[in-house]
Amino acid sequence: MPGNMKISVVIPAYNEEGNIGRLIAETCEAVPEINLGEVIIVDDGSSDETASEAAGLRKKHPTLRVLRHERNAGQSASLRTGILAARFPVIATMDGDGQNDPRDIPVLLQKLADPGDRSGPALVGGIRTRRRDTGSKRLASRAANAIRDFILKDDCPDTGCGIKVYWREAFLLLPFFTSIHRYLPALFQTYGFKTAYAPVNDRPRVMGQSKYNNLNRALIGLYDLFGVTWLRRRTRHPETREL
Repeated sequence: MPGNMKISVVIPAYNEEGNIGRLIAETCEAVPEINLGEVIIVDDGSSDETASEAAGLRKKHPTLRVLRHERNAGQSASLRTGILAARFPVIATMDGDGQNDPRDIPVLLQKLADPGDRSGPALVGGIRTRRRDTGSKRLASRAANAIRDFILKDDCPDTGCGIKVYWREAFLLLPFFTSIHRYLPALFQTYGFKTAYAPVNDRPRVMGQSKYNNLNRALIGLYDLFGVTWLRRRTRHPETREL
């Protein structure tokens, strides 16, 4: 990554009052000013004060933008809203609960190729080496990752990790569905892009509660897995050169 490359940090948030303000401050401190083009918070129709907590920090952090869905649409829809609104060619994403560490963004950026350079990775995902979730969630995550990798063969050891960096233009080529955020490495590869991974920190949730449980995640994941498998088999992306 060129030293002066600007990035857009996109953070979806749903009922993260008490977490989102701290995460914004940490992000603006962790990402070098020369690289931080903007921080985009997408409030996904929260019923608490998430949006107002974030909006109250705009004077202190001039790069901050706050978007709001009028009703809850899900994490993938929130990411897409933020990425469509982004003004810079590289996207960094994190979950709004504060469990991802923004200090890992510069680490991931070091492995990302310059946009347009197909010889290097267009997406670099985080791998949580020490999960801070409950034991049942860790076990469920390991099982889901193993099943997904066996079927998709995308070599992604931690598809559920929310912190990633990738090219905006590559993301916008992908077909959108409501759980796309869990299948980005496989879909980037399907469309001819390279991917890479790096270990990242995982922190305990300080405020609020998780929006997922093992059952609903498993049922949705199984349904989506069949869909992504079909999509990968039906997609052709031949190499092209101009004569």
